[in-house]
Amino acid sequence: MAQTSALLSALKKHLRAAGITYADIAQALDLSEASIKRLFADQAFTLPRLEKVCELAGIELSDLVNIMQRQQRQVEQLTKEQEMEIASDIVLLMIAVSVINGFSYHDLLNHYNFAETDCIQKLAQLDRLKLIDLLPGNRIKLRIAPNFHWLPDGPIQRFFLEYVEKDFFDSRFDGASEKLLVLNGLLSSQGNRELQDKMEKLSLEFNAQLEKDRPISMDEKHGTTLVIAMRQWRYSLFEGYVKGSVKGNVKGK
Repeated sequence: MAQTSALLSALKKHLRAAGITYADIAQALDLSEASIKRLFADQAFTLPRLEKVCELAGIELSDLVNIMQRQQRQVEQLTKEQEMEIASDIVLLMIAVSVINGFSYHDLLNHYNFAETDCIQKLAQLDRLKLIDLLPGNRIKLRIAPNFHWLPDGPIQRFFLEYVEKDFFDSRFDGASEKLLVLNGLLSSQGNRELQDKMEKLSLEFNAQLEKDRPISMDEKHGTTLVIAMRQWRYSLFEGYVKGSVKGNVKGK
């Protein structure tokens, strides 16, 4: 039963990354969407139906088994202690972020001014932290899941907020590879949750695009950062004009 659960979990992650919905599966299997949801909830797929869903997702059943086995060995998050160790060493952090983004050992040496011995030492440290497997010939095998992410408000996220935030936003965002949207409005709690779910789906699409672009030469790729944020908040500049605010009412002159 545990293997069935892991197999369907791997399938659902692959379907989300591919943008395939329950409605799409229902149409392919000639069932209702509610029936598809029950099949996943009860883990009651027959082999022919499972093969049909794999066909819809563009993979073989054997591919799904391989995906499941990789995910069982993969890490979705590090511990706070592991992140603290990485965040406390700028070179280690640079190498960690780089290998997550597909850098090989030779890419690291070509891109950064690292001594070979230092680079190997840091990679061995990442191996010990379970982020990678350092293989013979200094080949790097990632151990992270497709949905890997740093701890919310963890050491690495705080590092980037403190040191990178000003640098990142020091742009007019009018270049061909840049875009900035600032949206304001009134949302219900339910509407807020629905948008947060869509943000999660966008993060999966971002990771899927990383995987799609992974075979492309490093010379053709560029470091890209996507920041998605949402909170119930209003400008402090407006506070004095809101009835009942701490600052009280401000009368216009």
